[in-house]
Amino acid sequence: MARRLAVLCSLACSLVLLAAALTAPPASGAARGVALDVAVVARGLDHPWEVAELPGGRLLVTERDRAALVLVSPSGDTRRIGFPSSRVFTRGETGLLGLAVDPSFERNRRIYTCSGWRRAGGGHDIRVMAWTLDAGLRTATLRKTLLRGLPSNATGRHGGCRLLVARSGALMVGTGDATNPRNPQNRRSLGGKVLRLSRFTGKPWRGNPWAGGQGKRRYVVSYGHRNVQGLAQRADGSIWAVEHGTYRDDEINRIRARGNYGWQPGPGYDESRPMTDKRLPGAQVSARWRSGRPTIAPSGADFVRGTRWGGYRGALAVAVLKGERLMFVKLSRSGKVRWTRSPKALRGFGRLRDVTSTASGDLLVTTDNGGGRDVVLRIRPRS
Repeated sequence: MARRLAVLCSLACSLVLLAAALTAPPASGAARGVALDVAVVARGLDHPWEVAELPGGRLLVTERDRAALVLVSPSGDTRRIGFPSSRVFTRGETGLLGLAVDPSFERNRRIYTCSGWRRAGGGHDIRVMAWTLDAGLRTATLRKTLLRGLPSNATGRHGGCRLLVARSGALMVGTGDATNPRNPQNRRSLGGKVLRLSRFTGKPWRGNPWAGGQGKRRYVVSYGHRNVQGLAQRADGSIWAVEHGTYRDDEINRIRARGNYGWQPGPGYDESRPMTDKRLPGAQVSARWRSGRPTIAPSGADFVRGTRWGGYRGALAVAVLKGERLMFVKLSRSGKVRWTRSPKALRGFGRLRDVTSTASGDLLVTTDNGGGRDVVLRIRPRS
């Protein structure tokens, strides 16, 4: 009798394990069948913050501390584009930051930057600006300051400022809280927010939650953020943000209109408070992914496109600074994390700041090690 019970128990356990194997999400090695080629396409850069591809294959790069706009040729040669670098406020985490190329660049020559900016009468703020590049790609001419008054402090900490041209045509802006405890929860402040505006006029996007109101809140899509470092749009149209945590809980968030993401460090600037503080009034939106302890400092991100990527296709590729790796995050259709993976081939380059998917589906990644030793990497599946 005892032997029969043991056999039945063993059979039941096997069935449970089989059911779990059939229903469980893929493990962290789910995309191991894809070999990756990694090539250096530009050298000699210093704290490059963002990279973007121009039609024809040339690249634009923003260098944070040098406040330089750099052109990279297909052969890897680099040269500066004429740009008013002396007007850019550079200190700490602030300088020449976010960059986006207009989808109609071949017709209108427009690009967009987000940076610290020195006011003519003294002081500084962070601004989103539209520029045009001349036919020879030698000079950037300011066409319009789309949005000014994003908060900045004397140290430059939590300057944030990532840009994304959404498929709707809107320009989205992720901002930092400038270490002001009142900014994240105050919808009259542009700090600690995801914003949305017209990339041509700078006016608030008509579909914004508070577009019919008054003042700065007309720009706000979501609030309660600490320091947004990455913005990306998935194939289903959803917007995702990457955010630096304190000593814990870096976050990846799916952005919802009117969403409060729960950062409230006041009174004072108390960084022991949780990134998503459920004690606040109302509902707070929980992160889809958290680092826990310790933080790894994720930064720029983009979604992987193209069938040649195999199991990586559709994953969110995230550049990681402190953790010094590229992290792939596979999300279910509903936005739950299925697995994460950081391939060995993408380690060993130090701190990674930004990742951008090109028209061909390659990934461009910038390092952020300083000292003029930084590079742009091109990553593609091995054919």
